[in-house]
Amino acid sequence: MPVEITWWGHATATIEDSGVRVLTDPLFARRLAHLRRRRGALPPPEAARADLVVVSHLHADHLHPASLARLAPGTRVVVPRGAAAAVPALRRVARGLRLTEVAPGETVAADPAGTVTVTAVPAAHDGRRLPYGPHRVPALGYVVRGAARTYFAGDTGLYDAMAEAVGECEVALLPVGGWGPFLGSGHLDARRAARAAALLRPVCAVPVHYGTYWPIGLDAVRPHEFHAPGQEFERQAAALAPGVRVYRPAHGERVRPVVAR
Repeated sequence: MPVEITWWGHATATIEDSGVRVLTDPLFARRLAHLRRRRGALPPPEAARADLVVVSHLHADHLHPASLARLAPGTRVVVPRGAAAAVPALRRVARGLRLTEVAPGETVAADPAGTVTVTAVPAAHDGRRLPYGPHRVPALGYVVRGAARTYFAGDTGLYDAMAEAVGECEVALLPVGGWGPFLGSGHLDARRAARAAALLRPVCAVPVHYGTYWPIGLDAVRPHEFHAPGQEFERQAAALAPGVRVYRPAHGERVRPVVAR
């Protein structure tokens, strides 16, 4: 079975490989604090069906306890080591889930047979649960290995050892934007994501983390930062990583990347 990627919006995607479903950073909310979902319907119940869920870091738009509560009881959820101590709401939700904390380099099986595995890799991003407390929990990316190797970057900036840490991959899900007019440090914009694609040299790349949430009342402030990152990544990748095929799904759209080199 080919690898299938369904982008539900923001950093939430389903990676289906060999019949095993891995869900990334589930966020199923219409509104989150000062953010509202401006594009794409809310993900349907099908989006919460997963054999394994990975959470990249503790920021509220990536670790969202109310969305995790929609998972079927007993679903395994992989989080950065220290997450449960830093986020009390996660501990409450986790009573019905199988919570596994990992550090970079550690691998867990996504299904009982071990057909698909998930390995945590470093990310260059502030992993604290802002604005609460001093807890520093490393942000992570993940490499899903089955019939293909799929890298989910979570939130990250470029870092020197990125290609070495991630290793060879056929598919890369790369953040190309954010949820506000300005990106801080530890993020990829469209150009930096294209540079990441050039470093990683996957067969194909899927832009994520853009064009979904935006602060209430700021619709007219730098709107291109909401609308343009996916298309701009496609343009930048054509120049900086011409050997990488780009698939740019709409919200809720499923793509089947061609992973043969």
